[in-house]
Amino acid sequence: MTGTKATGQVAGPSDVDALAHALDRAWETASTLEPLSESVALSSPELAYRIQTRWSELRVTTHHDRVIGRKIGLTSRAMQQQMGVDEPDYGTLWASRHFPAPGGRAVLPSAVFVQPRAEGELAFLIGKPLRGPSVSTQEVLAATDAIAVSIEVIDSRITDFRIALTDTVADNASYGGVVLGPWSASALRSDLRTIGMTIDLDGEMAGQAAGAAALGHPAHAVAWLASRLDQLGTPLEPGDIVLSGSLAPSIPVSRGAVFTVETHGFPPLCAVFG
Repeated sequence: MTGTKATGQVAGPSDVDALAHALDRAWETASTLEPLSESVALSSPELAYRIQTRWSELRVTTHHDRVIGRKIGLTSRAMQQQMGVDEPDYGTLWASRHFPAPGGRAVLPSAVFVQPRAEGELAFLIGKPLRGPSVSTQEVLAATDAIAVSIEVIDSRITDFRIALTDTVADNASYGGVVLGPWSASALRSDLRTIGMTIDLDGEMAGQAAGAAALGHPAHAVAWLASRLDQLGTPLEPGDIVLSGSLAPSIPVSRGAVFTVETHGFPPLCAVFG
C-alpha cells in the first residue's frame, strides 16, 4: 500500500492522511487494500475514525463530493458480537453514490463497486437540530420530518471483506451507495419497532425482518448517533439523512441482480445492478 507503513509496524496519527488517500484511491479505482488491522496494525477505533473523517474531507475538497447525511452500522447484537464491540459504528453518506429511484426503481452501475452487498433499512430525514449528550428516542422522532425505505449498498475496500472493527470504521463503515424511496411524514405515527420488511433477490424471497432489528428501535439507533456526534462537535442538523441500520442480514449482489424491499405502508423499492 503506497505511502503507508510496512507490515509489522503500527499506524499512528502521522499516518492518517496517507491511509485516507489510500482508501480514496481504492474507492476511485474499485480496488482493495489488505486489512489495515493487519498491514499497519490499526487497532484504535479513535484513529480509525480520524482516518474516516480525513477521507470524507478529501471527497469534498478533492472530488467536489457532498455530504448528505450519516449511516449507522453494527446495529444488531449478532454483528456486534462478531466484531467484539458493544455499540454500533457510523459513516458518512456521499452524494456521488446516492442513486435516484424514479418510480421506485434505481439502476446502479456495478462497475463502481468491489464486493457489494445490499441491505434494507429505514432512513430518517432530520428536520430540527439534534444536540445533547443523551438524545432520546422521543427527541429523535420529534426532530424527524419524514421516514423513507432505503436500500444501502455496503462495499468494502478491504480484500475479501476480511474486516476488523477498525477496518470498517476507517473504510467509512463500508459505505458503497444508497437508494431512497419516497419520504413519508405519516410513517412517524407508526410503531417503527414492528414495521415489517421483506427482501427479494431476483424475484425470490431472501429475508424478512422488523424495525426492532435496528438496535431495538430505528429511532433509538439514530439517538445513539446523535449523542455520539454531539460529543464530537458535529451534531445532526436539519436536512441530514440518517440510515438507521440494516433490518436483515446483508445479501451479496452482482451484475444483473434485482434487489427489492417491500415495507408495510411504503411502495416497493428496487435496485437493479446494471
